[in-house]
Amino acid sequence: MNSSTTRTALVVGGGIAGLTHAVALARAGHDVEVVEISAGHMIAGWGLSLTAPSLRALDGLGLADSCIAEGYGVQQIANCDAEGVVRNTIDLPSLLGKGRPAQVGLARPALHRVLRDAALDAGAEIRTESTVTAIDEEPDRSVVTLSDGRVRVVDVVVGADGIRSGTRSLLGIPGEPRFTGQMVWRALVPRPEWATMLHTFAGARHGAGVVPISEEQAYVFVTENDAPSDALPEDTLASTMRELLSPFGGRVAELRETITEPAGIVRRPVQVVLVDGPWHAGRSVLIGDAAHAPSPQLVSGAALAIEDAVVLAAELGAEPVVEKALAGFGHRRLERCRLVVDTSVRIGELERAGRHAEVYPLQERAHRALAAPA
Repeated sequence: MNSSTTRTALVVGGGIAGLTHAVALARAGHDVEVVEISAGHMIAGWGLSLTAPSLRALDGLGLADSCIAEGYGVQQIANCDAEGVVRNTIDLPSLLGKGRPAQVGLARPALHRVLRDAALDAGAEIRTESTVTAIDEEPDRSVVTLSDGRVRVVDVVVGADGIRSGTRSLLGIPGEPRFTGQMVWRALVPRPEWATMLHTFAGARHGAGVVPISEEQAYVFVTENDAPSDALPEDTLASTMRELLSPFGGRVAELRETITEPAGIVRRPVQVVLVDGPWHAGRSVLIGDAAHAPSPQLVSGAALAIEDAVVLAAELGAEPVVEKALAGFGHRRLERCRLVVDTSVRIGELERAGRHAEVYPLQERAHRALAAPA
């Protein structure tokens, strides 16, 4: 997308990848519309981690400090046993320089607010309750039919609509989510004074952890192994999460009894996908979870999505032929994303086998590898 030519882009999905890409493209002077299927741009989930690579990419957009201000910065991961005894500490790579955190825990709505405001300020248009229902490729443009009845003629379509991407299906790109056998539970709690870094706790059957997301709040998570993927009645969620945490002592036990509200529990099956081939078809391309969704063990899903958005904008800016730019983007990103997906899946397998000592070196190697430029 030659910087001297104004082009039109339709971004499908108003999540992390879609909004970040909208910021990058709109700031480069291009016409960007984001369509998001949910009403009112509702954001699910309590929190996430912005790792060093995501902060580096956001810093390039001038947004890292806003995210740091909204969240809680950390420098280390403390891997503990079920009683809270630290068995391993990982010093996270710091890519922003002295005085700035290596990683930030952040409430999901706060991150989306930063990205949404930046996209709107850059001139992007955001429409909710709309998504793509058909994409017709022509030699020099894409004709897109939307669920609200509109038809858009654009230069590029960016599918950022998540792990169950409808855009991926429309483009005929293979990729089906796979359940890993784990279920992740999350609950918002008051941040204890000791939660100044990301903590994990290795239990005999399940794993747990605490991630600070502000001065006042943190979230507790449980990784349930060999879990059924079916839904549970909402009124049982808090009591079931407390039961899963009951084998843990020490610091986890302190927090367990604060989990009382079923409506405050987020329970999700751990699913992964990696499109192992071209991420584009014609003038349409997949980014974020639509192309690669890792399990949460490396807390790097958001980082990959943000990097995708920035790298794609760079490729479109450097290459005037859209199809070549999309091919170049996929070539740059595939192996890096494969590293995260494969490593996170392997860590999940080791967790299920109770081989926690083998997890920690994998975590550290992956974080070091991802410190390299995207």
